[in-house]
Amino acid sequence: MNQVFVFLANGFEEIEALSVIDILRRADLPVCTVSVHADRKVIGAHEVAVEADTLINDVTLDDAACLVLPGGMPGAANLMDCVKLREALVRQHEAGRLLAAICAAPMVLGALGISKGREMTCYPGFEERLIDARISTQGVAEDGHVITGKGPAFAASFALAIVKRLAGEARAKEVASGMLFQ
Repeated sequence: MNQVFVFLANGFEEIEALSVIDILRRADLPVCTVSVHADRKVIGAHEVAVEADTLINDVTLDDAACLVLPGGMPGAANLMDCVKLREALVRQHEAGRLLAAICAAPMVLGALGISKGREMTCYPGFEERLIDARISTQGVAEDGHVITGKGPAFAASFALAIVKRLAGEARAKEVASGMLFQ
């Protein structure tokens, strides 16, 4: 299976990034964390320092199984500022491969026109940035090859939705059960 790439930018929401990374790895999915900055050390919104596996300029993203955008501010804005990431997201979308964004990060998909006509969710107050989307009030919304999550409380559900898409429902249920997820 191709890799899942989780993008980290200074100001990322730690729960959304680290929960997703952890749950995907529990499902034995190949996960690579990618700093969008010139340094592998990335500082979260709550001052948690994380060392990414690689830098965006050192990775090829064209055959990704999924591109994952954690939220948080200014993390999501910093993701949006990364030209190489925006280009990769457009290519992933055009290829119909999985995209996942949570909290404030769906705004990046909105800015790229990926939200048009899709059912999506996001952190309250960011809805207007999901250009021409159908806004869902659900914790996790799935529409075609796009999965979005509302915020930190839904990080595990969001990650399990990605697992279900990439490894199947049985594997997602197995991982959820092992975590005592209700």
